[in-house]
Amino acid sequence: MIIGIGSDLIDIRRIEKTLERHGDRFIERVYTPVEKAKSERRKLRAASYAKRFAAKEACAKALGTGLAQGVFWRDMGVVNLPSGAPTMRLTNGAAKRLDAILPAGHTARIHVTITDDFPLAQAFVIIEALKIED
Repeated sequence: MIIGIGSDLIDIRRIEKTLERHGDRFIERVYTPVEKAKSERRKLRAASYAKRFAAKEACAKALGTGLAQGVFWRDMGVVNLPSGAPTMRLTNGAAKRLDAILPAGHTARIHVTITDDFPLAQAFVIIEALKIED
């Protein structure tokens, strides 16, 4: 069953300007080390950061809190499954919020899709509760 859905659309140029203006301070405040490493290897660095920013916004919406109630930027990180598909790794306040909305006897699967087409980056997040089989 779906317990949360969120989407976000961002102008890549906004992230470009923020990176120029605030650089590492912005990156360290918003992104996980995994996200930073991935984005810094990309030719289109700002687009990579923008997609991850959109995914965090979409995830916060899917959690039902936005960036509030103890959910912070670095509590949500885009990671890739062995197949290469993106998903989210939640920690701290985001993980606590997920636990709070997850029905008893269920485990969560977080579906993520991210894309960009300059000047826009977009993300969708669906949080699915899967019944734990005995």
